[in-house]
Amino acid sequence: MTDERRDIEQRGLYFEEFDPDARYLHRPGRTVTEADNVIFTTMTMNTQSLHLDAAWSAGQPFGQRLVNSMFTLSTVVGASVAQLTQGTIVANLGFDSVRFPAPLFHGDTLYSETVVLATRLSASRPGQGIVTLEHTGRNQHGDVVVTAVRNTLVWCRDAAP
Repeated sequence: MTDERRDIEQRGLYFEEFDPDARYLHRPGRTVTEADNVIFTTMTMNTQSLHLDAAWSAGQPFGQRLVNSMFTLSTVVGASVAQLTQGTIVANLGFDSVRFPAPLFHGDTLYSETVVLATRLSASRPGQGIVTLEHTGRNQHGDVVVTAVRNTLVWCRDAAP
């Protein structure tokens, strides 16, 4: 018996598929553990006591250790990959702004969402377009813990390798 099913490979969106009227919700959320925070913090050589020293952090304004903000940013952007840019991105061009309006703590669950702020075809790279994305991370209470505006270079459908 031959398998006559067609293959569907998960991928991100081509330039033409990004919808400025949509809010892309990236699920599932990610519950952040103490191990996540300690491993990321030490792996990136960040010795900030706010991330590592529970006793010291207890005497600080938030009363406990904070999740490393770079972990928070990386996780929010990473959560968008499968839905938006897997296999369709050419390059990450940079971030226009990153904000951390509230802290993330061990045990919090981080939920990610993205909206498209702008799209334009590249003037210097035929077959590619620039997509400006705004990523937002919220904790399980709906509090915004990170926002980031990111510019990406993505393939147009007909030019993709």
